[in-house]
Amino acid sequence: MNKQLLIVSVLACSFVSTSLFAQKNVAQKENVEMLNEVVVTATKFNLKKENTGKVIHVITQKQLQQNAGKTVIEILNTIAGIDVKGVNANASEPRSINIRGGRSRQVLVLIDGVPVTDQSAINQEFDLRLLAVNQIESIEILKGASSTLYGSGAATAVINVILKKASKDRISGSFETSFGTNNSTKSSNSGLADKNQNINLNGTLGNFNFLASFSITGVDGMSSAKSTTNTVFENDSFYSKNALLKLGYKINDKVNITSFLNYDTFEYDFDAAAFSDSEVNMGDQEQFRVGIRPNYTYNKGELYMLASINSVKRNFNSFNAFSNTLDSYQYNGESINLDLVNKYEFSNQFQLITGVNYQEHSNNTITPFATIEKDIANFNTLDPYASVVYISDYGLSANIGGRLNMHNVYGNQFVYDGNLAYSLLNSKETSVKLLTSYSTAFIAPSLYQLYDGYSGNIDLNPETNQTFEVGFDATFKENIQFDVVYFNRKEVDAIIYNNTTYSYGNSSSDASGLELNFRVAATSFLSINSSYTYIDSNNLEDFNDYIPANKFVTGIDITPFENAFLNFTYRNVGERTIFDRYGSFGTLGDDVILEEYQVLDFMANYKVLEDTVTFFIAATNLLNEDYDDIFGYETRGRNYKVGVRLQF
Repeated sequence: MNKQLLIVSVLACSFVSTSLFAQKNVAQKENVEMLNEVVVTATKFNLKKENTGKVIHVITQKQLQQNAGKTVIEILNTIAGIDVKGVNANASEPRSINIRGGRSRQVLVLIDGVPVTDQSAINQEFDLRLLAVNQIESIEILKGASSTLYGSGAATAVINVILKKASKDRISGSFETSFGTNNSTKSSNSGLADKNQNINLNGTLGNFNFLASFSITGVDGMSSAKSTTNTVFENDSFYSKNALLKLGYKINDKVNITSFLNYDTFEYDFDAAAFSDSEVNMGDQEQFRVGIRPNYTYNKGELYMLASINSVKRNFNSFNAFSNTLDSYQYNGESINLDLVNKYEFSNQFQLITGVNYQEHSNNTITPFATIEKDIANFNTLDPYASVVYISDYGLSANIGGRLNMHNVYGNQFVYDGNLAYSLLNSKETSVKLLTSYSTAFIAPSLYQLYDGYSGNIDLNPETNQTFEVGFDATFKENIQFDVVYFNRKEVDAIIYNNTTYSYGNSSSDASGLELNFRVAATSFLSINSSYTYIDSNNLEDFNDYIPANKFVTGIDITPFENAFLNFTYRNVGERTIFDRYGSFGTLGDDVILEEYQVLDFMANYKVLEDTVTFFIAATNLLNEDYDDIFGYETRGRNYKVGVRLQF
C-alpha cells in the first residue's frame, strides 16, 4: 500500500504542478491528427474515426517506436478494457488476452485483415507471442461484438494488426538489436538473457514494391514455475523466429495486387504445473501464412478479394508421472479464408458495403489419450454480409449491417449490428461526440470441442453474444481529451468444460462495466495519459478467472528536448480470483484470491543523425513488486533492456 500511495502522490504532484492549458504546437498537432484519425477495421475500408459509433483504439507507428523493447502483448496490456493474463510471466508461458471480462476465444485477431485463428488449439485462439513488433505499422482494436463484418470469434473485440508497407524510396531499411535481463523478483543473476534482433529491407522499383523482414528472439535465465522451497528450479527458455515477405505490383491506376508470406516459429521449455518443476518438458510451434489481395478501384467504389491459407503445427513432450513416460502430443490445424468485399458510394453520405466470406477449417490431433482425424474434424462456412454507412452534413453518422453464417455442422446463425455517432459540439476549442451501438456475435465450437474423443461434444451449440455500449468523447482546447464508455454484454450458450460429465457443454454469463480514458497535454514537454476499467462479471466457475474488477493505468510522456522521449507507466491491477476446480490449492469448488498489485515501468529513447539512429532503454517493474500474475508461476521482477535502431 505504501508503494501505491507513493506512486499516486508523485503522479498527482506532476499533474497539479503543471499548467493544464499551456499552448503547445506539437501537442495541438497530435490532438488534431487524433480527431481526424482514419481507421479501416470499423468498415473494412478507410473511415474517419469520428464517423463511427464503435469504440476503436489505434496504436500508431510512433507509439510502437516509443515502446521499443516491449512485446505486442505488453503494449496491448496498457489499453483500457484489456488485461493480459501472464503478461509478466516467463516468456515460455502462453498468454491469454481478456477484453471486457471475456476470454481469449472471444477476441478475433486479424493480420492485415486476415483472421488468424489456431484450429489446432482447444479454443482456436491465436498465440500473440508469434507477432514481432518490428514488422508492425499500427494496431487497431475494435471493441464490442463485430461478427457482422468478421464472423466467428469477434465477440468482445477485433485486434487488427496492420503490417508495414514498402517505402516509396528505391530501397530503404532498418536494423534493430537489443539486450536485456530476465530476472524474477527473487533473483538478479540472469545476465543478458533476453536478446532480440530484427532486419527490414523494403522499397519501390517502378510499379513493383517489396518488403522483407526477419526477427529473432531468445529468452532464458528464469524458471516458469515458482518454487516455494529452497529448491532452485531449472531455467525455461524461449526462442522464436519471425519472417515476413510482402510483394506488390501496380498494374494501372485502378488495379493493384499485393501478396504476403509469413513464417513464424518458436521452441520452448515448460514446467509440470503450478509450483512444480520439470527438466524434460519441451515444445515447439510453427505457423505458415500466405495470401494475396487483388484490388480494383472504380468510379464510385472499390472491390477487393482477400485469399489466404493458414497452417499451424504444434508439438510437445510432457512427462507423465502416472506411467513414468515422456508422452508426445501433435496438433495440426489448417484454415482457408476467402473474402470478397465491395464498397459502393451512392453519394458522399451513403455507402453500401457487401461481401461474401468462405472459410474451411480442419484439425488433426494425436495424443496418448485420443486422436482427432482430419477427415472427420473439419467444417466450412459460407457467409454473405452487408453494411450501410450514412454520414450526414449535421454531425450524425450511422452504420447498420447483418451477416448470415451458414455452418455445415450446426446450421445457420444470423448476426447484426448498428451504431450511431453524433457530434454534439464541434468548434475550434471544443468538440463532443456521442456514441452508442448494439451488436451481436457468435463463436463456433472449436474442432477440438466438437470431436475430441475424450471430452468432445458434437451437440454443442454456438455461443452467442449481445453487446450494448454508450458513451462520449470530448476534446477541450486541444489540450484535454476525455472519453467514457459503458458496456453491457450477455453470453448465451457459452462453451464451458463440465466437471460432472468431463466434456464440453453450454452455459451462460453476463458482464458489464466502464472504460475511461483521460489525456492532458500539460506543457510543451509533458503529457499525461490515464485509463480506468471497471468490470462486473458473473461469479460463475471459470468465467471470471484472472479478470480484475478494477484496473488503472497512467503514463507520463516527457520530451525534455528535441529528439528525446521518456515515459513512466504505472499499472494497478485489482484483486482477481481463480476457481479451484479440483481442490488443488485449497477447498474444492472455492475461489483462490490473488491480491491486487502495482507495477511501475520506465523507457526512454534518443535520436541522432537526423533520426537515422535511435538509442533506447527500458526498465520494467522498477519497484521489484512480487505478485502472482499466473498462480503458481514466477513473475518477472526488475529488469533492464538496452538497444539501438538504425535507419538507412
